[in-house]
Parts: sequence; C-alpha cells; structure tokens
Amino acid sequence: MEKLTKSVRFWLCATIIILGLIGCDRFVGTSGEAVERVSDGDTLVVKDTNGKNFSVRFACVDAPEIAHTNKEKQSKRTSDRNQFTWGVKAQQRVQQLVQQGGDRVTLNITDSDRYARKIAEVRLKNGTFIQQVLLEEGLAKVYRPYLNKCPSKDLVQQAEAKAKEQRLGVWSDAKFINPWEYRSLYKK
Repeated sequence: MEKLTKSVRFWLCATIIILGLIGCDRFVGTSGEAVERVSDGDTLVVKDTNGKNFSVRFACVDAPEIAHTNKEKQSKRTSDRNQFTWGVKAQQRVQQLVQQGGDRVTLNITDSDRYARKIAEVRLKNGTFIQQVLLEEGLAKVYRPYLNKCPSKDLVQQAEAKAKEQRLGVWSDAKFINPWEYRSLYKK
C-alpha cells in the first residue's frame, strides 16, 4: 500500500509540474498587454485582459504618416512619397521592437484623444521605451503640444536632440515635413 501511495504522489506531482509548464501563463498571467497589430509608427492595437481590442497612440511623439487609402498609396506627389517612406520605416521599426518584446507591451496611460485612443508611454517587458528608440533613430519627432502630459519628457527631448545632432533618420532629410505640418497641409 505504501508503494502505491508513493507512486500516486510522484505522478500527481509530475502532472502538476507538466501542466504548469505547458500553460503557466494561463494560471500565472503574462506581463503586459498583447499587441494585436502595429497600425503605424506611433499607434498600436492591443488586447486587454477581457479580450477586447483598443488603440494606443504613443505619448510624447509624432511619427511620419503612412498611406492609408489607395489614392495615397498611388500618389506621385513628392511630399507624400517622402512622408510615407519615413512612415513605413517607423512602422517597421515598431513592429521589430514589439516582436523582440514577445508581442507584449507595458502601457503607462496618460490620457485619451478625440478618436477614443488611449495615449500612453509604451515599453517592452525588458523596459525598452519604444518612443525613446524611435526618437534616437530619427524615426519620430517630439510632439511638443502635448509634452506637458508626457511623464518622460526630459528623456524624449534628450533622445530627439541626440538624433538631430547626429542627423539620423528624418533629420538627415532636408525635404522631410513634420508629421503635424504634413497633416495640416495635405490631409484636408
């Protein structure tokens, strides 16, 4: 009888360990929000704990625009081509960072906008601040009208200054139009 009890205890423990390893995130939970898609260089769609998707706009920065419509995609206008080229580079960089972070991000929500998007500082599990990376690589610019709502405003301003000084990304392109100026001129 004692052998049977030891055997049952062994298999019970082994089963618990195996189930824990197979589906531990179901029991323990995972860190951060699951990213469903990268919409552009400064917007993500994430899934909350209830399985509902919501949009997150990056706080503190404005990335170049991407083409959304067929008309924009087929545009021959130099300003469009330039803006969209940089926009795609920013979007691809965000996708790369999100993948490196296991498709999960941690949000520090600071506000919401008129489109019902959450405005947030976005970090990977390892602490990488996505906005800082984009700014350091010249793939976004600090968006000063909302800088007072940016908890990491000193950090983002330093990151942008570094890229500007080294003429990285959009800072190397004399024809680049700031995203907010591009929208006001061409998105009417």
